[in-house]
Amino acid sequence: MDKKSFVKGIAATIIVMAIGTILWNTAITKQLIPWHILPVEIGMPIGAKVKLVESFLEEYYVDEVDQEEVEKVMFQGMLAGVGDPYTYYLDKEALDKSLQKNAGHYVGIGVEVYQESNKDVIVFSVTEGNSAQQAGMLPGDVITKVDGVSVEDMELADIIMLIQGEVGSSVAVEVYRDAQKETLEFVMERIEIITKTIEWEILEDKTGYIQLLGFKENTYDQFMEALEGLTALEMKGLVIDLRNNPGGLVSSVYKIGEELLPSGVMVSTIDKKGNEDQLVCDEAFLDIPMVVLVNGNSASASEIFAGAAQDKDAAIIVGTQTFGKGLVQRLFMLPDGSALNITIEKYFTPSGASIHGT
Repeated sequence: MDKKSFVKGIAATIIVMAIGTILWNTAITKQLIPWHILPVEIGMPIGAKVKLVESFLEEYYVDEVDQEEVEKVMFQGMLAGVGDPYTYYLDKEALDKSLQKNAGHYVGIGVEVYQESNKDVIVFSVTEGNSAQQAGMLPGDVITKVDGVSVEDMELADIIMLIQGEVGSSVAVEVYRDAQKETLEFVMERIEIITKTIEWEILEDKTGYIQLLGFKENTYDQFMEALEGLTALEMKGLVIDLRNNPGGLVSSVYKIGEELLPSGVMVSTIDKKGNEDQLVCDEAFLDIPMVVLVNGNSASASEIFAGAAQDKDAAIIVGTQTFGKGLVQRLFMLPDGSALNITIEKYFTPSGASIHGT
């Protein structure tokens, strides 16, 4: 290439870049040139791209834009892009209801649900005596519609919001029941649910029985009432029933583990930086024969307890393979009253086994 051709090439490149810059600035400030006809691709910071998309919506979208809804769905999409169903965004209303439920009271129909990676929303457990159980809903039902609205591709927090509502109002939930290969619809009244997470009784041969339905903030106090009642009845052995228990608060299962499990590590967690943390039981515990019942719907905190009991030879585990959720989530509050529920750690049984996905 001679010097003249080289100079012409440089000049042409500068002209193209200048035209691209002019068009770029025009598109941002005037919204006159559609993005798809810009002559060159230009890398964009995320913030700049969001502003540009907002400007196009404001200028061209034919109806009014609900900015709050756009922002909510945008943040939901950011966390959904991680590909982890346990990592999600909650707006203020969803956060308030989530906190109420963890505290042990909420308005709803009395079900626990989870979302699979393919977005199917599965009924995990049905609380005895509440609307869903009375209507005939069963664990394993796949929720397909709420009040006629398809939940396909919706985020779990939004689906829960559709199911919950005002006390005394009705909600229609359509489910697909694989066992019968049929679609069913249940119309149920929304009620205020004070979560009773413990059922207990004394069986023959002085065997105590405690069923834990979940691990809420009020579970430990209810558990201690049951344990004290069984002790007063001279219990000689104990059955802990964790079937259909979806888990809940690690702090709650740890306090119960302190009462029933021998000293040493109950569970350890490791974060993305490799930092390890351990929850350790002290030397005081109820030293009697124990059996733990589990099934395919025993998950998370339930698996923490069952795994520790098994590794410590503190109990015989009876039942079927558990759910396989070995992840720990944490709520991160945002200044505007919303929050991020993010998976921050993986947990391991005392022997070092991770049961997530198995």
